[in-house]
Amino acid sequence: MGARKRIMAERLKEQKKQTAIAKLNDIPTSPRKMRLVADTVRGVEVNHALDLLKFSKKAPSVRLEKLLRSAIANWEAKNPESGKELDNGNVYVKTIMVDEGRTLKRIRPCPQGRAGRIRKRSNHVTIILDVKKPTAVEA
Repeated sequence: MGARKRIMAERLKEQKKQTAIAKLNDIPTSPRKMRLVADTVRGVEVNHALDLLKFSKKAPSVRLEKLLRSAIANWEAKNPESGKELDNGNVYVKTIMVDEGRTLKRIRPCPQGRAGRIRKRSNHVTIILDVKKPTAVEA
């Protein structure tokens, strides 16, 4: 049974080598606004995703572009011998997750002596890059 576990571990290690992860925590943007931008690049090839983020008018796209560049650098560090994959357009955004971060609660004066609550939201973003598997063409 030990040999089987070792083979599974080696296979998992090989899969993890193909993927690259980048995280950005406590971004002071609401998760909803960040998800709108993240949905545009999910499943897209990285060079095209960089173009989409660069020319987007939405404010969170600046931080997301920087995070994507970090993920690309992580992928290049893990795979120094396969630099052509990036140029060929085989590397794509496999997963992009936007989770809710901490919420800072502030008080704002309202009419008639009341206090209104302001919620300053933040989020955490995780990007996972992967390489497209070559599709087998049947003859």
